[in-house]
Amino acid sequence: MTVMAGVLPFGILIVAHPLALIFDPYKTKFYNLIPKLWATASIAPFFDIELEGLENLPPQNAPAVYVSNHQSIIDFYPLLTLGRSFKFIGKNTVFLYPGIGWAMYILGMIPVKRMDIRSHLEAVRRCMDLVRNGASVFFFPEGTRSKDGKLGDFKKGAFTVAAKTGVPVIPMTLIGTGEIMPAGMEHVVNSGSVKLIIHKPIKGNDPEILRQLARNTILDTLSIEAQKKKGLS
Repeated sequence: MTVMAGVLPFGILIVAHPLALIFDPYKTKFYNLIPKLWATASIAPFFDIELEGLENLPPQNAPAVYVSNHQSIIDFYPLLTLGRSFKFIGKNTVFLYPGIGWAMYILGMIPVKRMDIRSHLEAVRRCMDLVRNGASVFFFPEGTRSKDGKLGDFKKGAFTVAAKTGVPVIPMTLIGTGEIMPAGMEHVVNSGSVKLIIHKPIKGNDPEILRQLARNTILDTLSIEAQKKKGLS
């Protein structure tokens, strides 16, 4: 479904890419709608998305650092349906995948080598450059997908970018993607629904405080949503 839904958008991306590089190399708003349409078409037959807290999103043109928990390889689909022009940081090997990997490269996503400190530092440097030029960036601060649904520790990279550039952190909580396609079981698509909660922006100049506030916000939300689900069962 992802491949079929992506044929036309990928063609448009290839044609639009040179123009975006000339007129809008950082935000690439020129083709911002394309990932949203592609993601929406890809997941429509499989699950619905409930969005909560849209009023907490900053203005479309305002740079910010977005962060979220990471449960599944399909997490980026609900995030793309927001229609925001943030740049993802992704594992470098994903960029080699035909179609989706090439699209990530064209859209200005940032590759990073896992367990390579130099690569991580370069990614943070590129993110700060993007933010200072008016673009937004997105991090999964856990660094990898949760295998058991529990929230992992947050790395400081995203919060260092926010603190040094003075932009807000926008925490978001993803619920349900790990049940639809669990980590390590990418051949499985279970039935279910997804909820994406956008929390109020957090600002500050201390990366550690930002990290703790963002993680606690997402952790508390996961706990509350789990209690709600338990009460309904």
